[in-house]
Amino acid sequence: MKDQRICIIGSGLAGLTTAVALSKLNLKIDVIAKNIEEDLNSCRTIAISQSNYEYIKKLNIFKFPRKAFWPCTEMKLYTKDKKNLFSKVFELKNKNNKKIFYMIQNSILKKNIIKYIKKNKSIKLKKNNVVQNLTSLDLLKAVKFKKNISKYNLIIICTGANSMLVKNIFKDEVYRKSYDELSGTTIVTHEPIHNNIARQIFLDDEILALLPISNTQTSIVWSVKKDKMNDYRLKNNELFKKKIQFYTKKYIKKIKQFERIEFKELSLLIRKKYYKERVLLFGDALHIVHPFVGQGFNMVVRDLKNLNEILGQKINLGLDIGSIDILGEFSSKTKSRNFIYSLGIDFIKDLFSKNLIVNDFRNKIMTAINRNNSTKDMFFNLADKGFRF
Repeated sequence: MKDQRICIIGSGLAGLTTAVALSKLNLKIDVIAKNIEEDLNSCRTIAISQSNYEYIKKLNIFKFPRKAFWPCTEMKLYTKDKKNLFSKVFELKNKNNKKIFYMIQNSILKKNIIKYIKKNKSIKLKKNNVVQNLTSLDLLKAVKFKKNISKYNLIIICTGANSMLVKNIFKDEVYRKSYDELSGTTIVTHEPIHNNIARQIFLDDEILALLPISNTQTSIVWSVKKDKMNDYRLKNNELFKKKIQFYTKKYIKKIKQFERIEFKELSLLIRKKYYKERVLLFGDALHIVHPFVGQGFNMVVRDLKNLNEILGQKINLGLDIGSIDILGEFSSKTKSRNFIYSLGIDFIKDLFSKNLIVNDFRNKIMTAINRNNSTKDMFFNLADKGFRF
């Protein structure tokens, strides 16, 4: 089939990155980008695995990717012991010149993708269009806007798990679990240090992540129970800032400035149904995991690699990219992996509880794993390439 068209609904990182990747297949792509300016001033950051970094580099979004992505060469995990002191229980170091992961600010990645898309003749941004409904028309799927209707071979919805569009089409066919937590994210500016080590500090029922983005800036992601975080947020987040300074003083030299602090509710979400007739869910609409392992966007990129490969093969065979068989193939290839991977992250999250007996047992296991290079290599490969079978 010639001149196949895709509509991507949603202008977050998942939708925009998907548009760029699929444009390499010589498809005509419309991006419904109602809120495209959203998050352009966000202080949130993304950890991108080595293999996903290589994939994003090949998309040619960045002229100078080394300047945009900050390499992390080590990752260290700390817990509190019975004496209430921090002890390192696990560490990973880069091997064979592979980085543990790369850090980039969401806003920098999104701005560069938008700049690339505006120059790409295969992608059309529709900023002022509001989707009213999806319907079948002439054997294709039609998107009904306020003033017109457009037909597509495939519609990819990247509007998140809680959008009305997703709920109307797919109902609530998901497994959900609330962690009853809020994450507080900010970027701190500090005195220059050699800053290539990512740290996770487990404080009873709290998780504090220190993620380097330059020698003078570190991204802070702190996951805390809602009621406790609400106390930290009083008086213009003063207690939040004081606690960050206290817990990080061993690793960060003199914090000079906090950027605005962004708060987000944390949960686990696993989608049961990935597609319907000519409609595919993508990004957070498919899966949401706890941020402490930095795998949310990495899971999206792995899904994208699979989708790109499958659609590329079918286009070469002259097949309709929106057929049920093709969408079913994508679902079969990714859903089980994502399910197991998401539950694995949830299990690790629960393992780092505040139960002292469990913590002591867990620390012994983690210390033993830390001495076994083969097991550490397995963890590195899981973080880098995901779960494969």
